[in-house]
Amino acid sequence: MLDVRRLRLLVELSRRGTLAAVAEALSYSPSSVSQQLALLEREAGVPLLVQAGRRVQLTPQALVLVEHGIAVLDRLEEAEAEVARSLTSVGGTVRVAVFQSAAHAVVPQALTILAAEHPGLRVEVTEREPEAGLFEVAARDFDLVVAEQYPGHTRAHRPELDRVPLVADPIRLALPGGVAPEAATLADAASLPWVLEPAGTASREWAVQLCREAGFEPDVRFETADLIAHIRLIRAGHAAGLLPDLVWAGEPPSVRLAELPGRPQREVFTATRHAAATRPAVVACREALARAARAAAPAPRPAG
Repeated sequence: MLDVRRLRLLVELSRRGTLAAVAEALSYSPSSVSQQLALLEREAGVPLLVQAGRRVQLTPQALVLVEHGIAVLDRLEEAEAEVARSLTSVGGTVRVAVFQSAAHAVVPQALTILAAEHPGLRVEVTEREPEAGLFEVAARDFDLVVAEQYPGHTRAHRPELDRVPLVADPIRLALPGGVAPEAATLADAASLPWVLEPAGTASREWAVQLCREAGFEPDVRFETADLIAHIRLIRAGHAAGLLPDLVWAGEPPSVRLAELPGRPQREVFTATRHAAATRPAVVACREALARAARAAAPAPRPAG
């Protein structure tokens, strides 16, 4: 009989790539992970790992076990969800990964709803960039992720995850003082300094492409993932930027805003493993997040 805990280590190795990464994710030592996988090899009766320089690679037989291991872990999670559905109250712990602007705009109200309606439920929230959060939900580090997708940008397909839309979030041009928002176009900001999110992020790639379509390369002088820093730089007159409505959390904006061509929106969505989607605690969190998102969703009127 194969040991389920050792099977999980093999699954984690297939996802994370190194013994050190598996050890760090599961709070083991690398030597302990190696020992457990050696025991799994004895149980399976076939080689599972081969040395490739300083790394290890999975054998074809190991990949077969990975596929079955994922199915076993999913069935165990489905069994836990079914047991939880038989209870009359929602409890346990839900680990949620969320990106920054959703953390500001949606999570506090969702937690208020959950505290009132499901006082026995513990919710742990960690800020994560969407791509990292999606990976970590697939890897069972989190139970639920709130993620985003920008227009024309697709994320890697993860068949083990579902996807439920949360809110369509309009994105607008944010301008420092001196530019009248009612007459402003993206081209009017061509000569201004810009604040954008870090290179390599979906939001940055989308923003740069939008500027190029308007006929200019943005002069990015400020680079940060913190949208509150974006607001303060723009409000102080140091930069132009692109801000989603959720950053205001339903409150009036504090900078000048102008519409962008085509009135683009990013899609904010939640994702969880298919095996966890019916777990009452996850369902309750999703419902609370949806209610909070609807409350925060009204589009703000341009300030000024």
